[in-house]
Amino acid sequence: MTSTVLADLSFMDAFPTPGEAQWRAAVDKVLKGADFEKRLVGRTADGVRIEPLYEAAAEPSSRPLRAQAGRWRVAARVDHPDAAEAARLALAELEGGADSLSLSFAGAPAARGFGLNATSVDALDAALDGVMLDLVRLRLDPAPRGRKHALLLADLVAQRGYAPSSLQIDFGMEPIGVLASSGALAVQLPELGKRIAKTIATLKSRGFIGPFLAADGRVWHEAGATEAQELGAVLATAVTYLRLLEAEGVPLAEARDAISFTLVADADEFVTVAKLRAARLLWDRVQRACGLDPKPVFIHAETAWRSLTRRDPWVNLLRGTIAAFSAGVGGADSIGVQPFTAALGLPDGFARRIARNTQLILLEEANLWRVADPAAGAGGFEALTQALCEQGWRKFQDLEAESADGLAGIVAALANGHIQKGLSRERDARAKAIATRREPITGTSEFPNLSESSVSVLATPPIAPPERTVGHAITIEALPSIRLAEPFEALRASADIAEAAGERPKAFLATLGPIAGFTARSGFARNLFEAGGIAAPSGDGFAQAGATDLDALVAAFRTSGAKLACLCGSDEAYSSEAIRAATALTAAGATIWLAGRPGEQEAALREAGVTNFVFAGCDAIAVLQEALAIAISPVSTSKG
Repeated sequence: MTSTVLADLSFMDAFPTPGEAQWRAAVDKVLKGADFEKRLVGRTADGVRIEPLYEAAAEPSSRPLRAQAGRWRVAARVDHPDAAEAARLALAELEGGADSLSLSFAGAPAARGFGLNATSVDALDAALDGVMLDLVRLRLDPAPRGRKHALLLADLVAQRGYAPSSLQIDFGMEPIGVLASSGALAVQLPELGKRIAKTIATLKSRGFIGPFLAADGRVWHEAGATEAQELGAVLATAVTYLRLLEAEGVPLAEARDAISFTLVADADEFVTVAKLRAARLLWDRVQRACGLDPKPVFIHAETAWRSLTRRDPWVNLLRGTIAAFSAGVGGADSIGVQPFTAALGLPDGFARRIARNTQLILLEEANLWRVADPAAGAGGFEALTQALCEQGWRKFQDLEAESADGLAGIVAALANGHIQKGLSRERDARAKAIATRREPITGTSEFPNLSESSVSVLATPPIAPPERTVGHAITIEALPSIRLAEPFEALRASADIAEAAGERPKAFLATLGPIAGFTARSGFARNLFEAGGIAAPSGDGFAQAGATDLDALVAAFRTSGAKLACLCGSDEAYSSEAIRAATALTAAGATIWLAGRPGEQEAALREAGVTNFVFAGCDAIAVLQEALAIAISPVSTSKG
């Protein structure tokens, strides 16, 4: 009988699909009156809404995203100043699975103070000794001497006897990005266009097919750009190159084919996937506006420099994995993963191998490359892609509307400070989010590890970049290159210096009441103090028969050697014991803080000696600066 009943029911009748109204009703029960918007609706740095639930996209059909169908290229950087060591590392990368090399010459922003110290064909030949140029894709990282590096590589190809048309080389000339990062451009734009066109013509006459120019998003991202700002700047840069080449008589189709993109893959999966998808849609729109039939642009993605940390650098492995995954799903043609120790110095072979293997696992084991557009049809990804297209186009138009001193577009926006002001606002907003830990950095501002194991980097000191002997026709305020963790790392460095001089700074956690009552706030306080390199000794509590033994508490404080004591307990414990504990600890010479908001007792607590209150959402940077000043200050002789 049961089988007969089931046979009479369709699958959908037996398992009806709940609608949005049913879902919302269930959510409201859980929220119990809490604000739906605040709890479940997120926003990107550009203000784009991220809903908790999306319907399937109206047009779920996938579309090929990569300029070249199939696998993405696994890129590795060649950046060691010593030619022999650079060659050894490059061969290890290729033997280990990389199939693309990014050549970073000294002076290139991506070289981070290192880079190939090659100014001749023979020197470059030595740095690439054993590398079969016809079996790998090569790309040059943008640098102040980009044209010279491009011609130097071309000369090496000729010296080795390769047919240039058989090679895959992205020459990476990016004078606008160099202007943004260095603050200077040697010539005015008309002359720049002539030089670029001449260099491209020279390379093409020798058989190279390009691309030759790069619209690089890294310089904007490292200066604090949002996703839409990065997209807008990359588009504006590419359009400026189109104009410069067209003015020199280069057909628009050839100018278009001369350009590649470099975009940043960050640890925000959804936004990174949508950003790469949006970049292709936006470039298609630009091509159509130019009267061209759209062709996919080659996009190289690199994991974010600004997300790397020096403290607990192992967490960078997770950030790099998420970013590489997102770039692969988003359709990058090649991906470079920053080695997890890159913020500490020149990465060694182990860090480079892990960075390389991160991609190989995604390619060979996860098989991400086998799907043309994995995000197609997913309502969340499609909506976010569309929103970033709209925001990125507005940012592009905003830059295009700028003009100053005979300049136009993105160069004018740099010259008159428009871009710098916009990026400064974003940096300030993100710095506030980092300081208040609304945007936590795992291993740095959250869950720090004062006992972290050390990691190794190559014992190679940074080198001075080659001097530029030319004058400056255009000068601007150079954009900074930042990492988000730097404010907390500076605090940790101060604490390490104090420890090296004697003892690590401490903040004693004065717990009130039973363990169940103080654990939450003592855990919060310990996490906060250790984020600044301040040890936070405590114990299992000082409760006896339900009340705090103040004599034991004070004795433990004296034994700890700390100057700062932070009261940690439940609201009930604060009401009954905080004032007495603060009075006793003040008499013992402590500076007293309290974990939690002041509430109605603030006046009484301050009178008893509490000088500060730490809580979720407070400015952790300011709090920790003050805590360090107290912890490392000389012992006062006026307190007993």
